[in-house]
Amino acid sequence: MPSPFPGMDPYLEQPAFWSSFHFRFIGAIAAAIEVQLSRQYYVEVETRTYRSSDTENLLIGIPDAAVVAKSVSEPLMTPPLETESSVTTQVRPQRVTLPMSVEVNERYLEVREIGTDAVITVIEVLSPKNKRAGKGRDAYEKKRGMMFTSATHLIAIDLLWGGKAMPVLGLQSSTAYRILVSRSDQ
Repeated sequence: MPSPFPGMDPYLEQPAFWSSFHFRFIGAIAAAIEVQLSRQYYVEVETRTYRSSDTENLLIGIPDAAVVAKSVSEPLMTPPLETESSVTTQVRPQRVTLPMSVEVNERYLEVREIGTDAVITVIEVLSPKNKRAGKGRDAYEKKRGMMFTSATHLIAIDLLWGGKAMPVLGLQSSTAYRILVSRSDQ
């Protein structure tokens, strides 16, 4: 069955698919450009690592015990202790959701010069975390700002509809997908 959304993949942005897609796409880009580079350059896959506690990274658990106050209208689930308050185990455990800090690894490509290892060009494929407020966006925006003041070229590929696009000035039309090519001297 053909896609009901020609030219796009609406499932791409789902967290279950994004990581695998991003990994494979970065590898495919590296393979495609590597054969076109002159012998003085090579492509390296790099990783930006940070910790994130976005609400998407959750641990769902069941507590072993609960602390409850003695209530006349609600009988205790286990026999009371001799004190006014008691700890009881619940007959039906309650499911809870806890935010978890996880390590996030975002891959990107660097074209480097053989011999000096100088970074000539950085190629980024923006992830959903780069386009939402939080540590992922902060880390990317910091790197992007440093790139603009360096002698390194930047290519940023945004294939995501969701999230807030990276700021640019003078954009004539609003588009869902963007590829930014920033030459170091412009």
